[in-house]
Amino acid sequence: MTELEKAMELLIVTFHRYAEQDGDKKTLSKKELKKLIETELPGFLKAQNNPKLVDSIMKDLDLNKDDKLDFEEFLPLVSGLSLACEKCYNLHTQMRKKC
Repeated sequence: MTELEKAMELLIVTFHRYAEQDGDKKTLSKKELKKLIETELPGFLKAQNNPKLVDSIMKDLDLNKDDKLDFEEFLPLVSGLSLACEKCYNLHTQMRKKC
């Protein structure tokens, strides 16, 4: 597999590892989402310093309002964070070139 294929597989496997904790292997409950964020994105959670962050994320991502996130609803979180990180990467790269 290529690096990108491995990254995609890891994203899918990680989602389902947390989704299966309550028996429904296809969706994340709020509790499972919180556990995923705390474990897999601790830096993001710490940087936000917002005790209601998971509630807010769940509300924003849960398009069908069933209080669960399927993989398609989960992806905007990952893509949004990836975009933000890529902007930081570009800024860091630009600053290194100036030094």
